[in-house]
Amino acid sequence: MLAISVDSKFSHKIWQETELSKMVSGGVPYPILSDPGGKIGTLYGVYDEEAGVNVRGRFIIDPDGVIQAMEVLTPPVGRNVSELIRQVNAYQHHRATGDVMPSGWEPGRQTLKPGSSLVGRVWEVWKPEYAFGKR
Repeated sequence: MLAISVDSKFSHKIWQETELSKMVSGGVPYPILSDPGGKIGTLYGVYDEEAGVNVRGRFIIDPDGVIQAMEVLTPPVGRNVSELIRQVNAYQHHRATGDVMPSGWEPGRQTLKPGSSLVGRVWEVWKPEYAFGKR
């Protein structure tokens, strides 16, 4: 896990000490990297050159370096950390088992085994209400 912004490492240190450490005991437990000039942000398509900032985004990159998921939000809307964790869990579970996770899947819930035996039968094992946490 990494955080990246165009702010300097000194700004990150102050942000960590004056804000983040008050929200999360000890501050965020991962590095905050500086991207002066938005070089990394440009590579990922989140650098706003006119404003000189990286727009808020998150990328789930697998161990092979492949982007599996991404979300980019404008500043008025915050990210959902629970959804990020759910997705990371789902990708890790898929990598370990080959199973696929239907919409709304949570750890411990039923997964789907890909294959021709599932074609036309998803409705037998997965219901739309599962996507909303109802079970």
